[in-house]
Amino acid sequence: MSKIANRQVICDVLMENAREDKDIVVLCSDSRGSASLAKFADNFPEQFIEVGIAEQNLVSISAGLAKCGKKPYAASPASFLSTRSYEQCKVDAAYSNTNVKLIGISGGVSYGALGMSHHSAQDIAAMCAIPNMRVYIPSDRLQTECLIKALLSDEKAAYIRVGRNAVEDVYEEGNVPFEMDRATVIREGTDVAIIACGEMVKPAVEAAQLLEIKGIHASVVDMYCVKPLDKGAIVKAAGNARAVITAEEHSPFGGLGSMVSQVVAGECPKKVVNLALPDAPVITGTSKEVFDHYGLNAEGIAKAALEALG
Repeated sequence: MSKIANRQVICDVLMENAREDKDIVVLCSDSRGSASLAKFADNFPEQFIEVGIAEQNLVSISAGLAKCGKKPYAASPASFLSTRSYEQCKVDAAYSNTNVKLIGISGGVSYGALGMSHHSAQDIAAMCAIPNMRVYIPSDRLQTECLIKALLSDEKAAYIRVGRNAVEDVYEEGNVPFEMDRATVIREGTDVAIIACGEMVKPAVEAAQLLEIKGIHASVVDMYCVKPLDKGAIVKAAGNARAVITAEEHSPFGGLGSMVSQVVAGECPKKVVNLALPDAPVITGTSKEVFDHYGLNAEGIAKAALEALG
């Protein structure tokens, strides 16, 4: 298992590039520790801004810096960044076409023990609904590195959601099949297509392995680019399968499952089963405990696939 959380990788990539590119600026809302950005602040104090617990100001200041030619990366807990500062994300970052990269840390149920106030189970739906806002949820540290490096080279707004803890590697070092705004097909299969994002990708791969033992061939698609959604990858995977399963750390409404269902219904009608968090305050526990409780694990995904196939 990787000992490096995705948030730490973001800091490492930004530090590596900030030495040469003085326009890179990191902003935090009293979250440099939880965002693993303290090292950046210590090494590049003139390129770091501590806004304090003021998420709305965090986004507006970032937008202003972007208009001045800077490349701001604003980090804050996803639960607050996607709610408290939603208007600023919509107007100052997206509508104003500013080069602001919003980093939602501790996304989903990473703050499991703190309850619904600290969960971000609505951010995919909320951020995807904003025109000009891209939404990315990388699955492991290696894909996160590729994503941040790619984002450094463009000038469009984006929301990147990462979890709190280190997660197991989905890919291998030196062998990450990354293409910007294109889903990664990890496995090919002809019985069922499993489409997942973020921390659900690893259990999706494990579910496919469990299904293989039963003679069921599953494809696995890593839809890290939730917006722009790779519709072509969805149509291809669904077209080759008898059923589609989606898995996400999100509400059942407006997330990856809803978007995949819309594409499949319009392009290649198949049965789609959406696995997500419930439409209710989730139980208290660690991410793993929450996932296990709601069947958002390898066994739960495999079970859903078997039921979908009848």
